[in-house]
Amino acid sequence: MSIPAARHTLLDWFTATAAAHPDQPALETGDTTLTYAQLAARADALAATLLDRLGGTPPRRVGLLAGRTTVAYAGYLAVLRLGATVVPLGPAFPAGRNARIVRAARLDAVLSDGTAARPTPPDVPLVTRTDAQLPHLPAAPLPVLPAARPDDLAYLLFTSGSTGVPKGVPIRHRNVCAYLTHAVPRAAAGPGARCSQTFDLTFDPSVHDMFTTWGSGATLVVPSRDDLLAPVRFVGRHALTHWNSVPSVISLAQRFRALKPDSMPTLRHSMFCGEPLTLQQAAAWHRAAPHSRLENAYGPTELTVTCTAYRLPPGPADWPSPANGTVPIGTLYPGLERRDHHGELCVRGAQRFPGYLDPANNTGRFLAPDGSPYDPATPLTDDHWYRTGDRVTPLDATAAPADDDHRPLVHLGRGDQQVQVHGYRVEVGEVEAALRALPGVREAAVLPRTTPGGTELTAAYTGTAGTTADGLRAALRDRLPAYMVPATLTALDTLPLNANGKTDRAALDALLPGAPDRAP
Repeated sequence: MSIPAARHTLLDWFTATAAAHPDQPALETGDTTLTYAQLAARADALAATLLDRLGGTPPRRVGLLAGRTTVAYAGYLAVLRLGATVVPLGPAFPAGRNARIVRAARLDAVLSDGTAARPTPPDVPLVTRTDAQLPHLPAAPLPVLPAARPDDLAYLLFTSGSTGVPKGVPIRHRNVCAYLTHAVPRAAAGPGARCSQTFDLTFDPSVHDMFTTWGSGATLVVPSRDDLLAPVRFVGRHALTHWNSVPSVISLAQRFRALKPDSMPTLRHSMFCGEPLTLQQAAAWHRAAPHSRLENAYGPTELTVTCTAYRLPPGPADWPSPANGTVPIGTLYPGLERRDHHGELCVRGAQRFPGYLDPANNTGRFLAPDGSPYDPATPLTDDHWYRTGDRVTPLDATAAPADDDHRPLVHLGRGDQQVQVHGYRVEVGEVEAALRALPGVREAAVLPRTTPGGTELTAAYTGTAGTTADGLRAALRDRLPAYMVPATLTALDTLPLNANGKTDRAALDALLPGAPDRAP
């Protein structure tokens, strides 16, 4: 599909579609279905409610403390309608974490749907409206409000910080509009398409789901928590055409033996992001959704949702086979440039964020325009390179270096996943790939451990009945040098996941033999 001009803010992507397709369904969540016109009216009513609570003064930043409800999605649009920045909060987050975000973001108000399991943040005006109340809000016209500008912040997300303090990542309207200009036509949705929304609003792939859907006239279909445990059934019951999730969902479906051949015939486009997609996972999904394009996308929050993608050829016989067993992450989107910094991917361009909310967090995360270390005492400009911390290599290492920009990239893991074992340099991802490739193994994770004799590796895996640690260790010894074979192999029913659906390595570390003592 082509993209009309004059979409300068995130809200523009919704309002242009609502004007063109007012009677098309825009949102399905629970038992509620809203057309574009109805969703726009609900958003305006919430915006008017917020404005009234604040005495008519438009807010600068609004926290959105909401789950998978109509209020959550109408509320997201309402905050944008006021020209403010959306700051998602986690209804299931500890109260202390939400309070830290409220303070760090300097919120003017919090809009809640009443589903939060923890006390609401203190000392900030709170507006709570439930899904049952939403249809009955007065349809008061909004006053003329200052329009958001491309350099204003569209949303502000908080990621984990190395010091344990949440780290604010602001994204400007021009960053996300540059992303959507590429992502909306690539998704190839439109009226009649039905798109999943598996991610919480605190995780930036939710922005992809909402606005590639609403930027094209398709319908956003929101699963419940229970639906996420049965993705194949959810796809079938709602006749989804577009899917986006973390790859761990595939492993979950495999564990319940749900990925039967052609079990998702309605899917036309499937995208995975957030963690490495293995070739094994991709093959399992392809068998279950043979009519779907299958795409692996990559990108840190700082580069606005995703910055590269790789679309697998229709036939598995034509798929690449990187040595680490993962699907390539592809090439950079238009408007982005990359630089190799000792194997680390560095990126600049239209999607790069303007720097962390706390400038102190910029230290060590950027390179100067000439590739030298960034001096945090100097202003950060658009010409500076963001250091992703991810190690990549071109797919075809035998091609001429001049072709590097056009070759798909392969993700080799984080820079901090490379460890030394008995003096040898070991890439943890390589050991994980070797373990996943063994018969009977579905998922695998490898962690380094410090012992009196030095660093050793320990591993956890999920697999089919009859798969034993001794058998896997013997097979690994046939594939890897002795120093790369994990000292312990632990079978688990499932690998622990964090709130974003990724493997929770800290929780996993506590489950494995030899876990270090921790204070209660």
